[in-house]
Amino acid sequence: MRIILAPMEGLVDAPIREILTGVGGIDRSVTEFIRVTHGMLPPRIFYKYAPELHNQSLTRAGVAVAVQLLGSDPEMMARHGVRAAELGASQVDINFGCPAKTVNRHKGGCVLMREPEQMQRITEAVRQAVPADVPVTAKMRLGYDDRSMAVACGQALDAAGAAEIVIHARSKVDGYKPPAYWEEIARVREAVNSHVIANGEIWTVDDYWRCREVSGCDDVMIGRGLISRPDLARCIKASQQGETAEPLSWADVVSLIVAYGGELQQRLEDRYVTGRIKQWLNYLRRGYSEAEAVWSQARKIREATPLYDCLNASARMSEAA
Repeated sequence: MRIILAPMEGLVDAPIREILTGVGGIDRSVTEFIRVTHGMLPPRIFYKYAPELHNQSLTRAGVAVAVQLLGSDPEMMARHGVRAAELGASQVDINFGCPAKTVNRHKGGCVLMREPEQMQRITEAVRQAVPADVPVTAKMRLGYDDRSMAVACGQALDAAGAAEIVIHARSKVDGYKPPAYWEEIARVREAVNSHVIANGEIWTVDDYWRCREVSGCDDVMIGRGLISRPDLARCIKASQQGETAEPLSWADVVSLIVAYGGELQQRLEDRYVTGRIKQWLNYLRRGYSEAEAVWSQARKIREATPLYDCLNASARMSEAA
């Protein structure tokens, strides 16, 4: 009954993986995708997206991190899968789920779900090239134009040797709008031998249990839900034991945000640091009323220290209330 932190381009970077896996409850994570095109990428690109490669592909909390690749050329994807494994990747994941227009326009991500045969060729090439002890996995949606291709695409990945298939329970056209079609995940799970992991619209402990019941999947991947509630995985783990975890207070969350900002400041200018923090804070508005209350003030701040001061003041107000 594993919980996996989803890759989210531009948000779930290495610093936030460190923060969230440190809170507890997360069993595995996946990097933002590394875009594979025509030339071989140097090791520094892999280390940029997955600095955990310097630590046996583990976060400081000991949570394994898979390296995710995105591309459409089987040979180049295979070569980059080998490079990832040589640099220490313990798992190579292939992205067939990204709905971004710029990615899809260049025949990457979810648009490949129009061509299950190509999905199979890419996955087979990576699986055959990567050492046998390194799992090759894939992430997909339920389709591109609609949800009619889900089973065919799942079977293509299964035939190609994907050890696991994560399925986001929407098509590209569905975007991120509710509902999530967990029952469609069940159709794919019943049609393949590969292990299937459910993803999509898990915001609460109750959502987790409903997703498992409807999809039939033991394992789930959570993205936005964990960004909105950093302790969600820990609360789910407690519920698996019939217990209730003490939720993080707003002051606790502010401490995590400040720590995250400190990590970012080691390599980014303040305007980028505050941008990332505000991106996270925007998601936190769903999980914490205090985030909603401070949002109108915080969103205007462009320097890190004043932003920390603003958030710390909101934390003190919350504790005093």
